[in-house]
Amino acid sequence: INARKKILKDKGAAPTDLEEEVAKALFDIEVTPSSDIKADVRDIMITGAQELEVKNRVALIVHFPYRIWKHVRKIHGRLVREMEKK
Repeated sequence: INARKKILKDKGAAPTDLEEEVAKALFDIEVTPSSDIKADVRDIMITGAQELEVKNRVALIVHFPYRIWKHVRKIHGRLVREMEKK
């Protein structure tokens, strides 16, 4: 198992460096023994990621497949906190 399996792209589309970084952060959360959302993150994949500058700060926008959104919404708050640590 590696972070690359956390990225779901169309055939032939290569993931960007930012998408690989987000996937690695998700994978790190999944393998961290002390994480309370470890089991929930196992099912989550991303389809894209982009950075957006808002009021002199950079926001990270992560795109999830629609069928996974139900799982993401359930753990959204905890997932954001864990991602901010990374």
